[in-house]
Amino acid sequence: MKKAVFAGGCFWCIESDLIKLEGVIQVVSGYIGGTKASANYEAVCSGLTDHREAVLVTYDETLISYKELVEYFFTCIDPTNPYGQFADIGDQYKTAIYYSDEKEKETALKSKAELDQSGRFKDPVVTEILEISDFYQAEDYHQKYYEKNADHYKRYRIGSGREGFIQINWGDKR
Repeated sequence: MKKAVFAGGCFWCIESDLIKLEGVIQVVSGYIGGTKASANYEAVCSGLTDHREAVLVTYDETLISYKELVEYFFTCIDPTNPYGQFADIGDQYKTAIYYSDEKEKETALKSKAELDQSGRFKDPVVTEILEISDFYQAEDYHQKYYEKNADHYKRYRIGSGREGFIQINWGDKR
């Protein structure tokens, strides 16, 4: 099994999107990239730790490649928003793809460049490609939130603007 980390705004939404893919074994919500030695929801939401909400994906590379994960991740976000994602604004909601080796870095950079040059968006793709750092698992009540609190999650996903954006911009790829 391989692992990959993605930051795409609200981790509930990224978790619920990526777990649907064949070959994805597990998706864990958490925090990455901060300057503090630990992370929790309250601290990260304060914006003072420099962590981002993210997901740790465990996948079977015989069923899905890292490249396919990266390309699908782009369909789950607005890769042109430098301030966060949809209703969630702040550094903790900025998008990023985290790599663990040079091959992953090259794959992510190439995918980003191809999307940027595709003409799909009028604004540039700003999703960062960053070296992986410590990942801190989020609190239990955040894990599988889309299942545990399905009604609230659906209202949030629609109300935040994420669902409409994805349908308009990525409907042909999902």
